[in-house]
Amino acid sequence: MVQDQQVKGQKAESKRATAQEQNQGVNQRMGQAKGKDLDGNGRTQPPTRMNLKILLPFRIFAEKNGVSRIVAETRDGSFGLLPHRLDCVAAIVPGILIYENETEGEVFVAVDEGVLVKTGLDVIVSARNAIGGTDLDLMREAVEREFLNLNERQRSVRSVMAKMESGFIRRLVEFHHE
Repeated sequence: MVQDQQVKGQKAESKRATAQEQNQGVNQRMGQAKGKDLDGNGRTQPPTRMNLKILLPFRIFAEKNGVSRIVAETRDGSFGLLPHRLDCVAAIVPGILIYENETEGEVFVAVDEGVLVKTGLDVIVSARNAIGGTDLDLMREAVEREFLNLNERQRSVRSVMAKMESGFIRRLVEFHHE
């Protein structure tokens, strides 16, 4: 009977030791994911940063390294990107794109509609137009003035073009029947 209790106690101790080793492994992996090294050597790993590139149809607007976070606007609202977020693609609407790095701090860029693509640590934003600045109120006014009015002008141009095309087709049909 005493031997059975000793064997049970040894098994329980073995299970506790195994559980502690597993927890230590999990804690070590979690610490590495957060940029910390928990194996006791006292060294920390530098945090992971993203590379941001903002492309316009005619040039590269910005190319930034060491970006810690990005906030963009879509039709469904704003969303944020951190370095370890899964890869994604999003259609962005005219609005303010925010990114943050160590050298410049928080930077605001007014962007027209476009596409944001995140693959690994690389984030590429392709937009029709962009305006950089530091004053958020002025940036919001620039978006409304430049990008949203441009869309109204484009609608007007499309309407005029549709009228011209329909008039041309009508005259072509009349000419063909003569």
